[in-house]
Amino acid sequence: MSSIESHPERNVIRVQLAHNVVLKGMTVAQMAELEPHLVVVDCQKGEALLHQGVHEMEQYFILEGILKRVVSNQEAKEMILRFAEEGQMETSYAAWRLGTPAPYSIVCVTRARVAKLPLREWVAFIDKHPGLKQAFEYDVMFVMSDIMAHTITLHLLDAPGRVKRFLRKHADLAERMPKKELASYLNLSAETLSRLKQRGKI
Repeated sequence: MSSIESHPERNVIRVQLAHNVVLKGMTVAQMAELEPHLVVVDCQKGEALLHQGVHEMEQYFILEGILKRVVSNQEAKEMILRFAEEGQMETSYAAWRLGTPAPYSIVCVTRARVAKLPLREWVAFIDKHPGLKQAFEYDVMFVMSDIMAHTITLHLLDAPGRVKRFLRKHADLAERMPKKELASYLNLSAETLSRLKQRGKI
């Protein structure tokens, strides 16, 4: 972990943060206020940033790589709720506001770099900046809506339909992630996904 100011790639990181979906509307003064709270973390593939069930939560701004939001039951069966890539953010804001444990884990699909800070510090920051808070909460709601749409899709579309929908919405991601991750997200086996591609159905 490293502060942005002491990071050897701080100039690149500042540009990446300035292009983040939530932070891009910030003023120079707001960014200068936020930056000392952020630490930069490099993570390995498969590393968990947030564990389901914990109460200590953080806010993540993705600088490089792909993360997944995943929920598991007591039998360790997992369901991937979403993927997020550079320029996006990950959070458990709703759970933090409700005072409930994190309802899912956040795990690195690839090697990743994130800038993070404790959620309590992030909430204190956005509470002082209503415009930023509005943009952040809009993105939180957009993500929740997208997860709901995906869950419905799993029930309403057949296997080729699910794959085609993902490719239409996230063509760039499909080329970058392990096929087993994509198959799991679409509730398919990796073999089925491969077979659909071989038969020209996707």
